[in-house]
Amino acid sequence: MPLTSHTVYFENPVGRLSEHAHGYAIVHYKPGKRVFHEFEALLTHLTHLLRRRGWHKVFSDQRALAPFTAQEQAYIRERWQEASPSRHRERLVAVLLPQDVYARLSAHLVINDAHEGDVTYRIFDDEATAGAWLRQMV
Repeated sequence: MPLTSHTVYFENPVGRLSEHAHGYAIVHYKPGKRVFHEFEALLTHLTHLLRRRGWHKVFSDQRALAPFTAQEQAYIRERWQEASPSRHRERLVAVLLPQDVYARLSAHLVINDAHEGDVTYRIFDDEATAGAWLRQMV
């Protein structure tokens, strides 16, 4: 099922946040430069969605993403990765990496910076495999 057919929870110039019927959130990043407060808003709404639904799984489609700025990397590391949706579960994030080589590098920096036990990232080449992994994870 394509990502665009799911219920949209929030959307702004940075990306679209959707709910998947199998119990995970989908973040679809849009191309282009980002304004930090809009980036922050997208991830804040993601945290709210995960908490509201009691979910801990995220599909992050970063294929169109421009490189993360230093400010965005710091926000992800210091604020988003630490804001666990559940005290008993780590976040599981399936990632489709950006096509842009510099964006790919910045995404790898964020993934490698994840604190063990807070967020587990897994990189995939296609939507179907990423979705299957999320559905099989408890």
